[in-house]
Amino acid sequence: MTHIEEMTDSLKLLSDKSRLTILTLLKEGELCVCDIVALLETTQPNVSQHLKKLKTGGLINETKRRQWVYYSLNVEDKPYIKEILAQLPSMKDRVDSLKGQSCD
Repeated sequence: MTHIEEMTDSLKLLSDKSRLTILTLLKEGELCVCDIVALLETTQPNVSQHLKKLKTGGLINETKRRQWVYYSLNVEDKPYIKEILAQLPSMKDRVDSLKGQSCD
């Protein structure tokens, strides 16, 4: 796949509001799937479908710990995505609002 095709595929993933919001949340650090569900105020199956697309597109990493799955950004090799994410508003306050709440 050429570089322009990879960029096109990655940018298509960002055209969805939920996926773009997930990436913006992950700018603040690794999050459990249950945290993403709570922050997006949607269903777990809906979030899982978006996460699957982002993972398949190579934009996020997945780590399993016990029964929970945690996600983090994987854009170090995609400076054009990093630049877009840098322009988005911070969601630190929203992510911080989950502190003390656990998926366990």
